Amino acid sequence: MAPGKSSPHGEWQRGQPIPVRWVLIFYGLLGGAALVWRLWADGVAPWRTSPDAPLTPLWLRLGLGVAAGLALVAASRLATERTRTGRALADELARLLGPLSVSRALGFALASGLAEEAFFRGALQPRVGLLVATVLFGAAHYVPRPGLRVWSLFALAAGALFGVLFEGTGDLLAPAVAHAVVNGLNLYWLARRGAEG
Repeated sequence: MAPGKSSPHGEWQRGQPIPVRWVLIFYGLLGGAALVWRLWADGVAPWRTSPDAPLTPLWLRLGLGVAAGLALVAASRLATERTRTGRALADELARLLGPLSVSRALGFALASGLAEEAFFRGALQPRVGLLVATVLFGAAHYVPRPGLRVWSLFALAAGALFGVLFEGTGDLLAPAVAHAVVNGLNLYWLARRGAEG
């Protein structure tokens, strides 16, 4: 079966792009769970740290999100260029990711950035604290394969930064932007790396 084609039964086959509907359904459920949980538990939408928390100015929240995302992308690229572990991780992720268009990478980045931040920072962090939410975020990105274990360490560091942004700015805008920047740029870069390799 040619790459990008679905099976006769419409099921996903390894080496094919992950169906967009699966990604949107998963992240829609995750984001919905965050919204319901935070509203039920605290009566607050998950995008705010608390109803009376002061907000950092919009331009600064956006700027901090973009800067943090670009810093994480630069760190991941540097690790890929300078370390054998980084190269192995990038090669394995590129192989698992398969072909990915710009629009797919951006769609996945926006969906994951918004939903994961709503869940881990917006709903979970106010209940369990920065440290526990960060550890759980890293654990959620753990893959029990030798070449991919280091990915959870990167996720742990990124989750800590996202959590600090959430608490420091008063809402999810900065961490969600940072998360989307990281995922958008890295997903597309990994897909191109896989296609070239």
